[in-house]
Amino acid sequence: MMNENEMEYRGSKSLFNFNNVKEQRVNGSWYINPNLMYLRYTLTDFERNYQINNPSKQLINKRTFSTVNTQPKMNPWFVTGLLEAEGSFITRISKNNKNKRTKIGWVVSSNLQITLHQRDLSLLIMLQQFFGGIGRIYKDSNYKNVKYVVTKLSDLINVIIPHFEKYPLLTQKAADFILFQRVINIISTKDHLSIEGLYKIINIKASINLGLSDELKSNFINCTPVERPKNLTKYIPDPNWISGFVEGEGNFDINIHKSKSNKILYQIQLRFRISQHERDLKLMELLIKYLGTGIIEKNTKTGVVSLTITKFSSITKIIIPFFEKISFDWCKTIRLSRLM
Repeated sequence: MMNENEMEYRGSKSLFNFNNVKEQRVNGSWYINPNLMYLRYTLTDFERNYQINNPSKQLINKRTFSTVNTQPKMNPWFVTGLLEAEGSFITRISKNNKNKRTKIGWVVSSNLQITLHQRDLSLLIMLQQFFGGIGRIYKDSNYKNVKYVVTKLSDLINVIIPHFEKYPLLTQKAADFILFQRVINIISTKDHLSIEGLYKIINIKASINLGLSDELKSNFINCTPVERPKNLTKYIPDPNWISGFVEGEGNFDINIHKSKSNKILYQIQLRFRISQHERDLKLMELLIKYLGTGIIEKNTKTGVVSLTITKFSSITKIIIPFFEKISFDWCKTIRLSRLM
């Protein structure tokens, strides 16, 4: 699991198309009104014409416009699967020397966030629409990644938490959600404004993701991490969860290599893979059982386990039909490979 300040690019696996133009607001975020079903942007010139490092600092040929968004509503299990793969439940604890009203000298904030490559912007827009328009979508300074963040406490309590209670997470990230929910409960009662409440949150945060930063460890030496809950998923509740999870964690590979046994002297190998931390080995086994195909590969050095499918008949008879409903371009490529 990545640190809350880190983001790696796994490649774009978006199911939806979005016009590739440079659209942004001056502050680097988009104004989106899902209820009116249109997007409002500040249109700037193409990226190749910029003469500055940060395009958001300068706008060229400004004009505003709206585009009708007719995207279908997301399936709730797809949303859970996607956030399970790419989302994070974040709790930040930082010094606040400027705010004298904070007697304990520390500020606590929590949010849900998901970061994707900018080509998947449409996916984040649909996600925001699914949650009723709460939260905001931001771009990074070089426009490679886009981020959807929900920070408002009432939105977390009334929208985000109820969603995951009704459509629960299946990986061990479910433990992070349970601990995150405890933090939200403490904040909602304002107990975090006392040193006792702050220590409760510190003890919880120590068991979430990568734990405490060096700064927090040095300032809270008496921290006692709470026991991390265990998630015992027994079955896959819905195929849409798999679709969302694969959108974030799945990889579709096409390997072309020389082969003397083939008439054209080349051979095509197709591979479908989902990788997770070894603590989710049981979930990988459940996926194999659900799909009826696949093997488990383990990397003892990295602690990663992968569900891998390379058998051509399994890919064409099981994997392609499963994902054809959401029109993966990879499936079209596989059909072309049959001609070779």
